[in-house]
Amino acid sequence: MKKIGLRKIFLMLAFLSCASMSFGQEVIDNKDRAFTEIGYRQGTAYRTASGKPGPMYWQNQADYKIDVKLDEDNHTLSGSLTITYTNNSPEELDFVWLYLEQNRFTPDSRGTLTTPVQGSRYVGDLDGGYEIRNLKAQVVGRNKPVSDDHFVDDTRMRVTIAEPIPAKGGQATISMDFEYKIPEKGMDRMGRVKVKDGVIYAMAQWYPKVAVFDDVTGWNTDPYLGAGEFYLGYGDFEYKVTVPFDHIVVGSGELVNPGQVLTREQQRRMKEAAESDERVYIITPEEITDYENNRPKKEGAVTWHFKMNNTRDVAFASSKTFIWDAARINLPSGKKAMAQSVYPRESDGDEAWGRSTEYGKASVEHYSEMWYEYPYPVAVNVAAEVNGMEYPGLNFCSFRSKGASLWGVTDHEFGHNWFPMIVGTNERRHAWMDEGFNTFINYYSYLAFNEGEYTNNLKQTRRYINQLTNKDREPVVTHPDRLQPANIGMSAYYKPALGMIVLREYVIGPERFDKAFKSYISTWAYKHPQPNDFFNHFENAVGENLDWFWKGWFYSNATIDIAIDGVYPYGPNYVVSLSNHGQMPMPVQLEITYEDGEKERRTLPVEIWFKGNQWNHLLRTDKKVVAVEIDPEKIMPDINSANDRWPTSLYED
Repeated sequence: MKKIGLRKIFLMLAFLSCASMSFGQEVIDNKDRAFTEIGYRQGTAYRTASGKPGPMYWQNQADYKIDVKLDEDNHTLSGSLTITYTNNSPEELDFVWLYLEQNRFTPDSRGTLTTPVQGSRYVGDLDGGYEIRNLKAQVVGRNKPVSDDHFVDDTRMRVTIAEPIPAKGGQATISMDFEYKIPEKGMDRMGRVKVKDGVIYAMAQWYPKVAVFDDVTGWNTDPYLGAGEFYLGYGDFEYKVTVPFDHIVVGSGELVNPGQVLTREQQRRMKEAAESDERVYIITPEEITDYENNRPKKEGAVTWHFKMNNTRDVAFASSKTFIWDAARINLPSGKKAMAQSVYPRESDGDEAWGRSTEYGKASVEHYSEMWYEYPYPVAVNVAAEVNGMEYPGLNFCSFRSKGASLWGVTDHEFGHNWFPMIVGTNERRHAWMDEGFNTFINYYSYLAFNEGEYTNNLKQTRRYINQLTNKDREPVVTHPDRLQPANIGMSAYYKPALGMIVLREYVIGPERFDKAFKSYISTWAYKHPQPNDFFNHFENAVGENLDWFWKGWFYSNATIDIAIDGVYPYGPNYVVSLSNHGQMPMPVQLEITYEDGEKERRTLPVEIWFKGNQWNHLLRTDKKVVAVEIDPEKIMPDINSANDRWPTSLYED
């Protein structure tokens, strides 16, 4: 190998430095832009600069008592509810905003009117919507005036109280009767479907619910359109569902009256399942239509009674078509929960929903062990005409899913119990904080399940280069309802998940990352973090200023392109000349190969780019270098792999 003189090396390095500044027209000057702060992140008494709830942090609470009846002939749900609303905020409240999400299913709803002509995933029926009657609201206390003053606008309803709800603990009650037609097409989140033995009702967004009043926005009243999901407070729920005698109901939370709705044999099987790591049938495939022997009543109606505390929502499913099985979930503390699955005969089989409970059990156990213990008594997977949708302790997944597809959707929807059910983010505005974080933790669940039975290629970040460089791409922080439909998957799910993979596996390291992420989850469990709370908490926990990462990956369309311009002998050592041809700086992990076959890894910090887009690294070694490569494991989504490796034509054999 022919060596080059030192003077020639200096001339080459100077040329490379100038070239990177002169010809890289899309390359930003890092010292001026990439490392500046992303925004105002100073702490307050409500949310600290260290990313924790402050000493004056508060959030309001809504507790629900609901009693409804399912009319299978007319496909309607009707009933009543009473909400006890506690105002923990520092200000009096003259009114309360509620969501009426079934009003999305009308011809003139904002969601309908903003659905593209060609349709989308979020299409819905047009013959639905709430009928509200007998609304009453009053502050809790003796002889307080009752108000029925309210108005409805699209999917929102404002209820005005006759006198303000006192600050710092004042309470009001809001009660009403309601009714609506259950949609067949419920925006791929709920609805009904006819199968061989009857109809499956997947019931979500099924009751009027209080909007969140917080210290950031006040009342959060963004309409329910489609891609934006939900932002809900926490409270205690008690709900009763009256259905035809032959129906089976599964729901979020604890079934508190099994003796009234299950036969003695079914109760025995339920107890057996609670102690079994293998699935136990509550209703076998052969028993689906044998209503005479497998229902405690033979006619009329039956009421199923559920309770769930400290939750942001509840959902349920009802049908006479269900196979039902269950198994024990083992939690790190020694507590137990129960995985359950209900599905029609079309979905039966070991290649399909016969493994659903196995999947749900494994998923919940994994996330509980790796991140935060599962808090709910049940984890129910429901086969329905929904491709995948999550609610606390209960999922709806497609009754047609099988094999790897069923594992993937089941694991993803159960993962949502951590984001946004436990960590109560605002999905309607910040989809990446639930979909992205969930997609990230799904990757490790795939690795853990059954010794990698199913594959997940998320860590192979360069598979996504086409999407990361698409000219129509949009930043991660774009509100979901404002994203172009083609960008939802990348901006809300995959790009934030890829960013977390890069942080964990490349920038921070698994040990530091995991401690920080677990701390974030436990700190904001059952609370409402904003994006800045996550950024602040994570930085404080890992001890790094990551403004450059948040800004480049989440707030912009910046790309990564780190290059090796050359490797030159420098006395007894070498100089590795590096350039940043992208818009985003990154630490540089180098793998050096020596003539004797030994390989060594060295990492250069992101601060090498503080003063510009070119850096010369002095590689001190007494061995002969034969190759240098950036990011040998290809974790960093560098858009140009061709310039990641040396040797180059500067050397001659």
